[in-house]
Amino acid sequence: MIQHKVIFLDRDGVINKEVDYLSEINKFVFIDGIFDAMKKFSARGYKFIVITNQSGISRGFYSINDFEKLTSWMYEKFKENGIEILDLFFCPHVPEDFCECRKPKPGLFFQAINKYNIDLSKSWMIGDSERDIIAAKSAGIDNTVLVRTGHPIDERNSSALFILDSINEINKLGLIC
Repeated sequence: MIQHKVIFLDRDGVINKEVDYLSEINKFVFIDGIFDAMKKFSARGYKFIVITNQSGISRGFYSINDFEKLTSWMYEKFKENGIEILDLFFCPHVPEDFCECRKPKPGLFFQAINKYNIDLSKSWMIGDSERDIIAAKSAGIDNTVLVRTGHPIDERNSSALFILDSINEINKLGLIC
C-alpha cells in the first residue's frame, strides 16, 4: 500500500487571513500565494489535509452547517485553481471542554492518520500558532513550519523547525521536497 506524504495545514492564518470566528464567505480572504505554493507542493507529490480548531461552533457564533458551507466554498476555490484537498478535520469545542481533538492535543492528526496511510517522516505541518506545532509533534510529525501570517509567535520559545513570513517562503527556500 502506498503511503501518502501529506502537508497538514491550519486554516485560519495559513490558508486565509486570520479573522476571529470566521464563518462568512465575504470575510474569507486567501493568503497571497497560497494557490501557487500548494500547486508546487502537489507537483512534488504531496496531498493536503486541513486541521483546524473551530470553537466558534460551540460558542454559538456559527453552526456546523455554516462551517460546512464555508468549507465547500473553500474546496471549490482550490479546485478552480487545480488543487485537491484530501480531507479536513476540525474541532468544534472550546478549551474548557478538555477534548482530545482541540489543538494543541493531537486528536485531529490521529483521526487523519487512522483514516489515511500517511508517511509521517515525509509529512509536514504548516501552522500559525505554537499549538499547531505541539499537536503535530505529539502525533509524530517532526517537520514543522510556523508562518507569521496569523497569530503572534513567540519565536524564541517555538519548537517549530522553521519560522517564515508566509507559506510562499517555503517554496522560495526549497524547504519541502
